[in-house]
Amino acid sequence: MSALSKSTPQVRVNRRRKTEQTILIFSLGFLAFLGLFPYIFMVLTSFKNNQQFVDSYWGLPVPIHFENYAAAWEQTKNYFATTFVVVAATIAATLFLGLLSGFILSRFIFVGRQFLFTCVGLLLMVPWIAALIPLFVLSKDLKMLNTIWVLIVPMIAGNAVLSVILFKNFIDSIPQELFDCSVVFGASGPQIFRYIVVPLSYPIVGTISLLTMINVWNEFFWPLLTVTDDSLRTISVGISFFQGQNETDYGALMAGYTLASIPLLFLFTFLSKHFL
Repeated sequence: MSALSKSTPQVRVNRRRKTEQTILIFSLGFLAFLGLFPYIFMVLTSFKNNQQFVDSYWGLPVPIHFENYAAAWEQTKNYFATTFVVVAATIAATLFLGLLSGFILSRFIFVGRQFLFTCVGLLLMVPWIAALIPLFVLSKDLKMLNTIWVLIVPMIAGNAVLSVILFKNFIDSIPQELFDCSVVFGASGPQIFRYIVVPLSYPIVGTISLLTMINVWNEFFWPLLTVTDDSLRTISVGISFFQGQNETDYGALMAGYTLASIPLLFLFTFLSKHFL
């Protein structure tokens, strides 16, 4: 009887904990459902034709129309190619500039180093929309409008700022003994950069690559503003032209959005640790 009375409070505590965990799980599940619901709705709609979209707006796609994806791919494959070129060029240039600049700012002592790094940090405080008009005028004066370079160069400039800061702080955390030992054994600055800094920076390289791709892939207003040639449109802008003046094929439109989301979904699934 005594043992039972002593265990009763513990049983109550365990029940309360299970109740709290159950409530927490259902609450988080509900929030996750709210966040995923637009995506689920998009995927379901991508298998409907216009008649099904009107008749069963919230219903399941029966029968399933896989031809929407064929139509969407036919209209977006050129946009995908352009976007991949812009993303690849931007990531390569951003990593090179960020890694090299971060290495110099971290390991070389010269006059104005701290001031230069402070100026780079201040650029993070400038909103993108505030630089939009000067950037457009500069692109026009350089005759870059409606070319592939107007999509690449500003993206490099915009993403290189955060890249320099992250690489500089990361290289600061590398033990100084590694650099001292390499100097003792006769390594030059380029050799230290190639054989020590670059291999040790792979984690931050993955992080910056992922963030840069997300920024470039989702950019909508700048490509819409500076490019009128249909062959140079990126995927985010190209899909918006699915909507016709008289009729919109909602199934193909949602299929295009689904296709556009797959690369980012794939990257986040396998590189989420870098993103977090």
